[in-house]
Amino acid sequence: MKKFNPNKNIIIMLLLVIVAVTVLSVTVARRTVSEKTIFPQSVMNDTVSFVDRIVSAPIRWVEKGASAVENLFVTYEENEKLKLKIDSFDEMVQKNKNNEREIATLKEELKLQSTLTNFEKITGNVITRSPDTWQEIIVVDRGSNDGVEENMAVLANHGLIGRVIEVNQQSSKVELLTSSNQSSNQFPVRISGKKGETFGILKGYDQEKNALIVEQLTGEATIEEGSVVQTSGLGGSSPADLPVGTTLKESKDRFGLTRQVYLKPYAQMTDLSVVTIIKREVGDE
Repeated sequence: MKKFNPNKNIIIMLLLVIVAVTVLSVTVARRTVSEKTIFPQSVMNDTVSFVDRIVSAPIRWVEKGASAVENLFVTYEENEKLKLKIDSFDEMVQKNKNNEREIATLKEELKLQSTLTNFEKITGNVITRSPDTWQEIIVVDRGSNDGVEENMAVLANHGLIGRVIEVNQQSSKVELLTSSNQSSNQFPVRISGKKGETFGILKGYDQEKNALIVEQLTGEATIEEGSVVQTSGLGGSSPADLPVGTTLKESKDRFGLTRQVYLKPYAQMTDLSVVTIIKREVGDE
């Protein structure tokens, strides 16, 4: 077994240091007189560059992957935030539409009330309208505490829509003109045309034609299309001069015996949110 010779190793290290210092000195001296690098320096630079690329390539790949994953998470979070904003925006748009619709309805109701200066009025909101009685009944948030009584006429959307049939302390039921109830208390009406006035009873509703039907007409004068129809006040069950609609055409009933008139109602009874209950005429005891 050979013994470790420290003197020999020291001599080798000194030689390597001398060679390195010599190469460095020559390189520095060469650089001062020439822009080109010497061959040993070029080889050493290329070797170091190659080793650096090999060592740093996996690091750069990992960094790029980490950056891509981070960007993916950031993009996901941004997408979620954008979805929430979009949902909130759609909700806000719908809310604005609902508010605009409610404002338009209230404006129309104010216009209607401005024409009813001779009547005491009670304004209420529709709180219930069941799908199975959509054409028959609505419930409003006004009752006996507000002065509502049975048989009071109810208007909305420019015209007559029905009559109060049941009164509670804080709510009331309103039977619509579109009801199929033949035994309900019907409205006597007056048709004003170029040839004079004709009186009749509002008796029914044709769902296919979306038209009210007036029967028991008085007189023989032909009723022109577009004649104005209002309540007549006859019989005392409802006040006079409430707007109902305009005539469409005159015809015979299904048996061909009596005259009847179809009329287009002023009120759009499929969309009711605010109503006006006619309490009584101003000055009535």
